[in-house]
Amino acid sequence: MILILLFLLINFLFAERVFYLMGTYLILDELRGKEVAVYKYMKKLEEKLSHFIPDSEISRINENAGIKPVKVSKETYEILKISKEIAEKTYGYFDPTVGSYTVNFKMKKLISEKKAKSLINFKDLILFPEERKVFLRKKYMALDLGGIGKGFAVQKAYEYIKTEKGFIALAGDMKVWGHKRKLAVYNPINGKILAEGVNKKDLCLSTSGNYFRKHILGKSKRVLQITVAHENCTVADALATALFASPEKEREKILKNFPEAAVLILYTDGSLFVNGKFRDFFEYLILY
Repeated sequence: MILILLFLLINFLFAERVFYLMGTYLILDELRGKEVAVYKYMKKLEEKLSHFIPDSEISRINENAGIKPVKVSKETYEILKISKEIAEKTYGYFDPTVGSYTVNFKMKKLISEKKAKSLINFKDLILFPEERKVFLRKKYMALDLGGIGKGFAVQKAYEYIKTEKGFIALAGDMKVWGHKRKLAVYNPINGKILAEGVNKKDLCLSTSGNYFRKHILGKSKRVLQITVAHENCTVADALATALFASPEKEREKILKNFPEAAVLILYTDGSLFVNGKFRDFFEYLILY
């Protein structure tokens, strides 16, 4: 999933390091010379979690759908466990088994669209904690972690590096900690800035939209873009995906299950909704 979040960054050309990762750009700053180590760590995560990589753990799980469980690393098991928990709390509007549609129908043309949609069901993702194995119950089911993978990679990199302050941004997912920074959210309607401000505390931001790849399944037609602020980047990423895919009434129900989440919603007519919790993450926030 390509998520678009623009950051208004100070001294961009002088301070930050930019790498290519997960089909997009990774921006690292304030990491005390540990930028390359962080990039290498995140690259290893990509090699485990990407369905675009034929020998990744996710690809092996997909290949063995309906056949047998697959032994996986701690990181892969962790993201799938979290994915299943969030899928439950979002009533399936975030669902890691969407790969039957995005991978086996759209990308590989193995099954029909109707068949692909019928196989999307996180409850058929079976986890074996003692053996650390994963099994997709039905043939042609598939995992696609595009709605959570980048946020997970940012969160794990933050936990790995253990610096007093830092900044990690990967496409539409970012984390800033230990310092204040001027940030901005992109407006896809006019290509300008939708909102900008300086963070009051450590935060993650994740933005979800469907205006480039048309990759998110859902019924919402009024919402153009959703940005979620949260302390945890994995949660922010998956929640932004779920909120974008869900209709308005379901969106309200989902947010009740995530009382700590803050949201900024851009509608197709240019109107905005921002809850008070979103403003609480910033010293000041200007909406355009």
